[in-house]
Amino acid sequence: MSASDVLSAPGFLSRERIVAKPGFSRWLVPPAALAIHLCIGMAYGFSVFWLPLSKAVGITASVACPADMGFLARITSATCDWKISTLAWMYTLFFVFLGSSAALWGGWLERVGPRRAGVVAALCWCGGLAISAFGVYVHQLWLLWLGSGIIGGIGLGLGYISPVSTLIKWFPDRRGMATGMAIMGFGGGAMIGAPLADRLMKFYATSTSVGVWQTFLTLAAIYFVFMLGGALSYRVSPEGWQPAGWTPKPAASHPLITDHHVSLSVAWRTPQFWLLWGVLCLNVTAGIGIIGMASPMLQEVFGGKLIGVVATFDQLTPAQKGQIAAIAAAFTGLLSLFNIAGRIFWASLSDYIGRKITYAIFFLLGIALYASVPWSAAAGYLALFVASFGVVLSMYGGGFATVPAYLADLFGTRMVGAIHGRLLTAWSAAGVFGPVLVNYIRDYQLDHGVPRAQVYSVTMYILAGLLAIGLLCNLSIRPVKPRHYMSAEELARTALSKPAVAAAPSGVSSAVADGQGALIVAAWLAVWIPIGWGVWVTLQKAVLLFK
Repeated sequence: MSASDVLSAPGFLSRERIVAKPGFSRWLVPPAALAIHLCIGMAYGFSVFWLPLSKAVGITASVACPADMGFLARITSATCDWKISTLAWMYTLFFVFLGSSAALWGGWLERVGPRRAGVVAALCWCGGLAISAFGVYVHQLWLLWLGSGIIGGIGLGLGYISPVSTLIKWFPDRRGMATGMAIMGFGGGAMIGAPLADRLMKFYATSTSVGVWQTFLTLAAIYFVFMLGGALSYRVSPEGWQPAGWTPKPAASHPLITDHHVSLSVAWRTPQFWLLWGVLCLNVTAGIGIIGMASPMLQEVFGGKLIGVVATFDQLTPAQKGQIAAIAAAFTGLLSLFNIAGRIFWASLSDYIGRKITYAIFFLLGIALYASVPWSAAAGYLALFVASFGVVLSMYGGGFATVPAYLADLFGTRMVGAIHGRLLTAWSAAGVFGPVLVNYIRDYQLDHGVPRAQVYSVTMYILAGLLAIGLLCNLSIRPVKPRHYMSAEELARTALSKPAVAAAPSGVSSAVADGQGALIVAAWLAVWIPIGWGVWVTLQKAVLLFK
């Protein structure tokens, strides 16, 4: 059978077509998920494009639009440059459409399976980049918003949730670790993509171009290969599959972990769903507000101390400000490492101590750290300041990675992908609340004469207060009542079509015996080589913090 015959075969992307055959290793699924998440995670690194795009017309310096030019004229003008504040609206579009698309199409994903969802995600994310490239070429900002912001945002949502249900079913013994491995990729996407984009823009830059549209097209091509490879590598476990030698613990020993299932239409109406929605929203609101202001915060709080000069930020020369800006960039990169590491560390730890206890640690430790930041800043303890925010960002990432397993514990695994998609609307809300809260409080205090080094103190106390509310939400979560469980008829209706041959419940050992060992190594190398490169680049920059 030719390749064209395979591609045109009915159901090539269907869920039934990708039920694993005997000897398949479940350890091939996490690298497939990572391949997609590492690509869409570049959404976090889009700020690398803002400065070049702000002078796409002027090339060496921005060409300002007339002061009386209206909003519509500004986003359609090809004769003046865009403001960074206008470009930054892309972040809002990313996370609003990520959450809304995950909520709208989570149920569809459960029906059609991760392969089709992954392919659609690749088409949307990479197609959005291509549209954005055209938008930069003709200098139409609305095309960037439409391409990467809206269409790409839909790809973000579908790509983000595509592996969740599949991984949880392949790893019932280590749900947190499984989702942590995949969602770690979303945090690491910018760590790889941002320095790669910076190098590509420098390579493509000419006297008439800042090199952004060419970089968008190059990234779209690279990402499409990786995302399509990840999507086509997905396999779902057969109905009733369990790892060899694993026996589920009695439900009585873990009352929050159910062996029943709750449908999407019922789950989102339960108090457990909305309490967990509040838990995620408040944890993300605190973390995402810090991510957006990490660079200016370090510069304004420590000022000349970062380069051994006794001076506030406002007293520094332009050259000195350039020096501390480089140090602040290193700080931001270091935070991204904590964000990534926290996703796998906290999610894996939750498999042993439980999700509820893990989130309680997030909130209790977060309250203490946020409340102590003003003191460490005033005392000039740079290492303690950096360490505090490193731990905070690890818990921010850990919250994302742990929540799918928390949902599976509460609502079962049958519809967990769809329920997770609906829950991600909390991320969309936090993506608005966090930056607005931090930015507006900062601006208000600056307008009222508060020194730059002190403008974040009130913000830290407010964020600590939000975490206290999140702690109460988490402590209020109880097991789902039996009346919400799916009936036997509902379970039969949503079950996978049974494969002709059931997959062997033997995990890695049989896969290696069947000659898949080399394939497993190759799959993991394909994702760990770019991750390793990103870590190396980030650590090189982070050294600046402590020179």
